[in-house]
Amino acid sequence: MKLSTAHLLLAGAVELCRALPHLDSPQQRLAKGLSLTGRYSRENPYTPDHSDPHDHAVDAVGRRLDPRPWRNGDGATVLGPYNRQRSRQSPDMIRPPSTDHGNIPNMRWSYTDSHVRIEEGGWTRQTTVRELPSSIELAGVNMRLDTGVIRELHWHKEAEWAYVLEGEVRVTALDYDGGNFVDDLKKGDLWYFPSGVPHSLQGLGDNGTEFLLIFDDGRFSEESTFILTDWLAHTPKSVLAKNFKLDPQVFAHLPASERYIFHGSQPGTIDEERPSGKHVKRSKYQFTHRLLEQEPKQTSGGLVRVVDSANFPVSQTVAAAHVIIEPGALREMHWHPTADEWSFYIRGRARVTVFAAEGNARTFDYVPGDVGIVPKNMGHFVENIGDEPVEMLEVFRADKFRDFSLFQWMGETPRRMVVDHLFAGDEENGKRFWDAVEDAGKDEVRQAAGADGGRVDDGAQDEL
Repeated sequence: MKLSTAHLLLAGAVELCRALPHLDSPQQRLAKGLSLTGRYSRENPYTPDHSDPHDHAVDAVGRRLDPRPWRNGDGATVLGPYNRQRSRQSPDMIRPPSTDHGNIPNMRWSYTDSHVRIEEGGWTRQTTVRELPSSIELAGVNMRLDTGVIRELHWHKEAEWAYVLEGEVRVTALDYDGGNFVDDLKKGDLWYFPSGVPHSLQGLGDNGTEFLLIFDDGRFSEESTFILTDWLAHTPKSVLAKNFKLDPQVFAHLPASERYIFHGSQPGTIDEERPSGKHVKRSKYQFTHRLLEQEPKQTSGGLVRVVDSANFPVSQTVAAAHVIIEPGALREMHWHPTADEWSFYIRGRARVTVFAAEGNARTFDYVPGDVGIVPKNMGHFVENIGDEPVEMLEVFRADKFRDFSLFQWMGETPRRMVVDHLFAGDEENGKRFWDAVEDAGKDEVRQAAGADGGRVDDGAQDEL
């Protein structure tokens, strides 16, 4: 069918209109100082007409909303540059809860912002006190090794705790008594090597491995590792000859510098590769642990697995919890009395408010690949604000995992004392509160009854 000139002109005009900015879009109206009415304001939390005195969480990522600094009628539009993706990931930075106050330092870092060191068959990136100044007690390294790729023989001044995020990896080590250790690990397994223990890592399987390393000093640097090839490259060959009782020419072709991460030959089974020399002996220590094979504690809103020196005796300086928080659930209000919390978010979307006393509190939002810090004794919670489970690691520079539950504390305190503190003159609600906490049962991840989660109307989600 042949189109007339009029039809072609009309079609072109329609396409041109589609390409132009909508003059009556929410952004245009807000920029002009006009209010949003009708379909634009329906349940949308980022408009001047929206009211939420309870400061509900908003899943800006899941709802494809662009957070704006409006809260209960206060605030104004954003007229300058605007980073949509960053704003969606941190909606409580753009529009903080009304309960936030003070000058708490930053407690969030994304590994996306960390420098990546790319090597032969792998890469590494770190989060230390240099990237996140509040990361004082612990530092983290995210590392990837392709299949067969080796993180070469090395040791650290700091102890190393690690969690396998994906894939399979072989670890080797030599303990303080000269015993050798070899083990193959998969997703959800972990290892711990005390300070100075030499070890190596190699990717296995079809895709190798990716893991998170934790070091018990926030000032740690992956660049300051003691590496085998680096040491030998800076030792006279005459000394090497004496040390190994060999001719100096044997060492003529040693690497001129560290290899760090490199392609290796494919390994055989552990039994095929285990050392078997005359004076060789196996380690009496267990440097690895199957965390996800551990029976979890079932809570009303998720799962908790704790690993510390009680069930992983070699891990004397790092304790951790693997936590699953179901949608709408809350890692209950609590604090840790003996160590800072260094959190790593594996999946899901969460918000955390850190209470620092003296009226100071600040809220942060986390997505996969983020690191969060909560200094010791500061009250906090972790709320799942998305539509999938939050999976996270809580890691501590401590031999034991310890926390205090606000819920449990209330139930373990005389009723009169609790009511006098919180509900003086409000007997009815005081009774409701006491009935809720009376049994004092600790429920680390609790599912709130009847919470609406601050959801916004789907009809408004694509308008901004």
